[in-house]
Amino acid sequence: MDAVFSTPGTGVGAASHDPGMTQHSRAATGKAATGKTVAITGASGALGQALLQEWHRRGAQLIALCAGDRPLDLRDSNGAPIPLRQVQWCAGQENALRPLLAEVDVLVINHGINVHGARTPEAVSSSLEVNALSGWRLLELFASVVRERQALEANGTAAVHGQPEVWLNTSEAEIQPAVSPLYEISKRLIGQLLSLRALDLGRELTLRRLVLGPFRSALNPVGLMSPGFVASQVLWQAELGFRLIIVTPNPLTYVLMPLTTVGRWLYYSLFSRGSAREPAGPC
Repeated sequence: MDAVFSTPGTGVGAASHDPGMTQHSRAATGKAATGKTVAITGASGALGQALLQEWHRRGAQLIALCAGDRPLDLRDSNGAPIPLRQVQWCAGQENALRPLLAEVDVLVINHGINVHGARTPEAVSSSLEVNALSGWRLLELFASVVRERQALEANGTAAVHGQPEVWLNTSEAEIQPAVSPLYEISKRLIGQLLSLRALDLGRELTLRRLVLGPFRSALNPVGLMSPGFVASQVLWQAELGFRLIIVTPNPLTYVLMPLTTVGRWLYYSLFSRGSAREPAGPC
């Protein structure tokens, strides 16, 4: 997670292993990605740009959601410019994206900040807002947009979309130390919110959790992995149908994260209430 987002206040504008896995899990990847519209937050960061390039290779239509207004200039392997729509957006302005999300098949929530050792009230507020609450609001907003869209599709008044997906980058900090207390707290919060709301939203959306180890970026120049490698692994695992996508050199994460998600699913299923229907599987 490496895109630095501002706190609310600026405008929005456009510039140019889960037991419930189904065939729909693969619908937005591989060859089926051709023609899909994919929106990625934190698109100006190292991982965001790498994900845009990977989706482009699969034929997706790209929307880059960025905090800043600096135009992205992405190139494919032949040096040709990658076509995309760049939209300026910041945390706190999620509702402004509603019309745009109506076009989206796959929403990748990838934005975040790292205040490192800071613990001031401002650092607490910005970390929770950007790393956790804005991602949760986007998840709920997209689910609402999908319900409206599906109602129109059922009436024959809108083009039919495939299975909608949300990919949420919670980071390895969800369960491992990151030498940044507020980063860990906020990432664990969004991870737990995803697990809780997946009990209901998992029936409407294909939800994928991205648990990523340290990769090189502006915020972490000494990361062990390249963002290109991480992005390619993310797309590859999604093509295999994985809902829990882990890319890290730390072997403990491959053991602890599945146990954590199953444990949360059991706990939240027993002690929380949402819709009257049976809860969806772990996420």
